[in-house]
Amino acid sequence: MNDRKQHVINTAHQLFVEKGFQATSIQDILDYSSISKGTFYNYFSSKNELLMAIFRDIQKKFEHERNELLVGKDPADIEVFINQMVLQVKTHRATNLIPLYEEVLFLNDVELKKFIGNIQIRLLRWVYERLNDIFGESNKPYLLDGAIMFTAILHHNLKYERMANRLNSSPERVVRYSVNRLVILMNDVNSTGEQLLPPEILEEWSPSCHKKDKTYHEKLTLEIMSLKKELVKDKDLEKYVELLDFVQEELLQSDNKRPFVVESALAAIEIYFGKDKLQRLRSFIQ
Repeated sequence: MNDRKQHVINTAHQLFVEKGFQATSIQDILDYSSISKGTFYNYFSSKNELLMAIFRDIQKKFEHERNELLVGKDPADIEVFINQMVLQVKTHRATNLIPLYEEVLFLNDVELKKFIGNIQIRLLRWVYERLNDIFGESNKPYLLDGAIMFTAILHHNLKYERMANRLNSSPERVVRYSVNRLVILMNDVNSTGEQLLPPEILEEWSPSCHKKDKTYHEKLTLEIMSLKKELVKDKDLEKYVELLDFVQEELLQSDNKRPFVVESALAAIEIYFGKDKLQRLRSFIQ
C-alpha cells in the first residue's frame, strides 16, 4: 500500500472515531487528508469501502502480532492464548474499534453489517480452533459452544469491569478471569455431554477453503513471517517484503483465487531466496 493511501486510511480512522462514521462526510476526509475527490475515488469506491479498509488494515496488523506470540510456543499452552486475547483487547481499545463496530451495527446498511458479521465469525472460528489446540480433539463436540460462551463472557466482563474501574481497568485480569471461567465450563460440558451447536455449522456460516487443515491460516502466516525475518533491513529488499505480503493476501482469499498470479510473484521472490527455500510456501497453493 502506498503512503498516500495509508495516510487517507489513518486520517479517516481518526475522523470516524472523533465525529462518528455517519457524521463524517467524504468532503471532511478530503479536507483533512488534503487529497482531491478524484484521488479519493481512485483509492475507494465509497465511504463504506474506506471504513472496511480501516478494519482490514487494523485486523492485518493485529493478526500479525497475534501470530508472533505463537512463534516457538506450544499451541496447547493456555498462557499463550491468554496473551493473544489480551493483545486483542488492547488493540480494540487503542484503535477504538468497538464504538465503530457498534455504530455500524445500528446502521441500516446491509453491506457493512455483513462485513462486520464476517469479521465476528472469523474471530469465532479462530477462538474455536485455538480451543481445539488447548482442550484437544476429545472436547471437539463442545468447542464451538465454548468459543461462543467465552467471547460473550469476555465481552460483557470487559464492558462492565471498565465501567466500574474506569482508568484502572485491567484487560489482563479480565481476560484471565474469563479464561478461568471457560476452563470450568469446558470441564462441565465434557462431563455432562451437553452440546448446543455442532462445530460443523461453522462451515455453513463461514466456509473454509482449506477444510482439511484447520491451521492453514496460521501456518501460512508463520511461513511468511519466517521468510521476512531473513530479509536484511535494506530498502532494496522492501520489494520482496511487499511481494510476500501480496502472496499471503492472495492465498487467504476464499473466493476468486489466482494461482497463476501467486506463481508469478513467487518467481520474482526466488531471485532472492532461491527455489528450494520457497518449497514450503508453494505447498500452500494447492
